[in-house]
Amino acid sequence: MEEYKQISSKEVYNGKIMKVYSEEIVLPNGKTAVREVVRKASAAAVLPIDEDGKAILVRQYRHPINAMTFEIPAGIIDKFEDAQACAKRETAEEIGYLPQSLTYICSYYGSIGFCNELCHVYIGENLIKTDQDLDEEEFITTHKYTIKECQKMIESQEICDAKTILAILAYINMKE
Repeated sequence: MEEYKQISSKEVYNGKIMKVYSEEIVLPNGKTAVREVVRKASAAAVLPIDEDGKAILVRQYRHPINAMTFEIPAGIIDKFEDAQACAKRETAEEIGYLPQSLTYICSYYGSIGFCNELCHVYIGENLIKTDQDLDEEEFITTHKYTIKECQKMIESQEICDAKTILAILAYINMKE
């Protein structure tokens, strides 16, 4: 493998959920380059499937794209928390159901060119009703759709979120 080496790192932004760094690296040809890197905690996401086989999605505003989106419940893994615990917690908080069983789908980097966030994706089943417990800044509504409806929403770009698309398509593949 070609050798890359980081020679400097400067924090240029320290926010609530991420830090941004300007990092200088040495390329395999000996030249240097600057890379802007977003560093943030890992996350977990769940496609909740109810007793009727319907997916429960959240609808919320996403400012970076200035749009309301349909997504699966997800959130940042807290310190000293594992991905499965986060997946269950976020599902309960966002939709008011606690999955009793989780099936691991995969872990992926969503924007590997500039961000180190790793997202762990699960299918959640055997849901138990709990109370929704949204953060102060979360304004979420929940919606149930058949998997066929979800597939059509992906095709029409009504669902445009990567983790949600990945989870739905993985679920379809598991059931075939």
